[in-house]
Amino acid sequence: MIGRGAVDLSVELPRGLRLDNPILVASGTFGYGVEYSEVVDIQRLGAICCKGTTLRPRVGNITPRVTETPAGMLNSIGLQNPGVDAVVRKYGPTWQGWHVPVIVNVAGESIDDYVEVARRLDGMPGVAGIELNISCPNVGRGGLQFAIDAEAAGAVTAAVRRATELPLLVKLSPNVADVRPIARAIEAAGADAITAINTLSGIAVGPGRRRPLLGNVYGGLSGPAIKPVALRIVYEVAQVVDIPIIAIGGVAELGDVLDYLAVGAIGVQVGTVLFADPTLPVRLIDELADECRRLGLNSYLPLVGTALPKRSSPMSAPSSKGVEYRP
Repeated sequence: MIGRGAVDLSVELPRGLRLDNPILVASGTFGYGVEYSEVVDIQRLGAICCKGTTLRPRVGNITPRVTETPAGMLNSIGLQNPGVDAVVRKYGPTWQGWHVPVIVNVAGESIDDYVEVARRLDGMPGVAGIELNISCPNVGRGGLQFAIDAEAAGAVTAAVRRATELPLLVKLSPNVADVRPIARAIEAAGADAITAINTLSGIAVGPGRRRPLLGNVYGGLSGPAIKPVALRIVYEVAQVVDIPIIAIGGVAELGDVLDYLAVGAIGVQVGTVLFADPTLPVRLIDELADECRRLGLNSYLPLVGTALPKRSSPMSAPSSKGVEYRP
């Protein structure tokens, strides 16, 4: 352990959402928090993003739902959950007694779905904020995902913003040609922060190579394999929005945390690695504090944005090429 000088790791997000530190756990990897409470000191975490929650119960996709991949995993859980009313009834009283904030990840198939879930969460004790999972099919537009269309992403964000006073985070999909117009639309619609990124779409081939492995064919790729993509998206988004960004994608060690901070993230979510090592997030908190002491810093904030180019304006337009990151 390096020195014992005090280091301020706290994060002040809009609408009064204060985190003790910038290390969160990602939706879908930490259950509702209670599942890990006996193996890790969850009260030390910056925040817990709980499983995706929908208006009505969902049974999820057919099996198989999960498979390992090189440097990651594919999952096709299908948002299995008991529905918002059951989640609040079962976990709300427990969350209310916790120090660690719980951010409820919300999914839906229509704007009305998102709005109704947000209304039911608004003012509920134990719910510190909402993270919108907009990588869901919009049944009102032929199944087009909200996350891949700037107009749709802005519309669902604005509708939820009108429905709740809770801090509102919106989760970006990487499955787009250029995420920047979508990020700007989300900011303009009233989001308090952006989380980036959700999983990449992928498939695996089954035994005998006669069909895809996953029961739903498609799954979301997560883990260290997606970190370069997530870094690129955080780097780009940080240059076109002024709201905070919380990064997600392949965090497995302190170096990953420092990389995301350097490209403009104010915090990170730890996800897939939790299945192998649920104690990692707490260690990362201590390691980040030690790194700040090593550098002679009493706050981690000077580490944020060190790898970003100088911005000429708050809303700089994309480059003339528009695909500068493509080979």
